[in-house]
Amino acid sequence: MGRAQKGKDSWERPARRGGQRKRQVFVFTEGKVTEPSYLDILKDNGVPLADEVPVEMHIANRRADSGRKPLDLVEQAISLKREEDRKAKRAKLEAKYLPQVWCLFDHDNYKYIGDALTQAKAAGIGVAFSHPCFEVWRLAHYKPVSGSFAGVCDGAAERLPFQRGSQDAKTPKVVLPHQVLGSYETARKNAERMNGQHPAHVNKWDRDPYTDVHVFVEEALHIDSY
Repeated sequence: MGRAQKGKDSWERPARRGGQRKRQVFVFTEGKVTEPSYLDILKDNGVPLADEVPVEMHIANRRADSGRKPLDLVEQAISLKREEDRKAKRAKLEAKYLPQVWCLFDHDNYKYIGDALTQAKAAGIGVAFSHPCFEVWRLAHYKPVSGSFAGVCDGAAERLPFQRGSQDAKTPKVVLPHQVLGSYETARKNAERMNGQHPAHVNKWDRDPYTDVHVFVEEALHIDSY
């Protein structure tokens, strides 16, 4: 067997005999700590959906120190998607194995949030969106979420039930395994109930509180529970 071409991704080569090809999912995160720590838990503990293509997830901007605003993320995601689509075309991948590119970002009173969501949709970039911030999704693992946060993330973060002096309270931006494991079904139900309180005609970026991270977990990562 010949050597792989230098710089060529492993997924571009046929799967080894007896192995199974995986769909590649690339994720750009707005945060440098919270979202990556959560995604790492999913990668280590997520239970795959039955009869679905296995997924290999990559945090595309894990080491980036800048370019983390929603519009920046979408632009980077579009560029990467073009590159990955070209590779997929050369490899003649079946539709179910085509790579996906997603962004995880929040409202956080960002001026151009609507533009970011609109551009992502037009380019085929998936977005896991939370309003006012990712802490809404974290909070949903503990209890139902209701009432507007008026776009202020601190209101959601302060409701996380972390005991004073605990590791949870000392490192509040880090998602620790015990904070979410075993609670996915609860979080999904709470998120769906929370999202359902908003009229259908209201733009996603105007829905407060809101999160669709569970859609990303299931549709992008093919994870059923954790």
